[in-house]
Amino acid sequence: MKPIVSIIVVLMASVGVGLGQSDAVGRGQVRWVSFSEAVELSKKEPRKILIDIYTDWCGWCKKMDATTYGDGAVVEYINRHFYAVKYDAESKDSLVFNGHTFRYLKDYRCNEFAYSLLSGKMSYPSTVFLDEQFTMLTPVAGYLTSDVLLGILRYYGGNHHTTLKWEEYNSLPKQKID
Repeated sequence: MKPIVSIIVVLMASVGVGLGQSDAVGRGQVRWVSFSEAVELSKKEPRKILIDIYTDWCGWCKKMDATTYGDGAVVEYINRHFYAVKYDAESKDSLVFNGHTFRYLKDYRCNEFAYSLLSGKMSYPSTVFLDEQFTMLTPVAGYLTSDVLLGILRYYGGNHHTTLKWEEYNSLPKQKID
């Protein structure tokens, strides 16, 4: 009996060996990084940034995590074309970017970074898209289904925003555009 238990333990351990964040795509998970990590990664390989702005108490945020960010096509597209950042709008941790320190705003019960990205229109969840130079492309407020988010991801990830307005792009026949 001991040899069987030993074999099972060895097999279970070997399955878990080497599964780090870099293997997230293989397990169907978005490879989330901090904003500071996204900035550093962009220095080596520029990519657009997707920022999921959430709060711990937000039910729609949790639903979006479970459904939209769990969808295989969404995961694959985000991991290939974007640096994905999950940012708690109510974070009390300071964040330094471009010489500015973003702090918690007690009167607004949110972090100045989230407040700035959403232009003071605090809505959760919100998805913010930045280009490779960290310039705002657009914030999108509210829960997004997989299909809706995938369309937006392809619009920005495929650089269609440089030649087409969203309305034009969105009216095109549904096809896989990268």
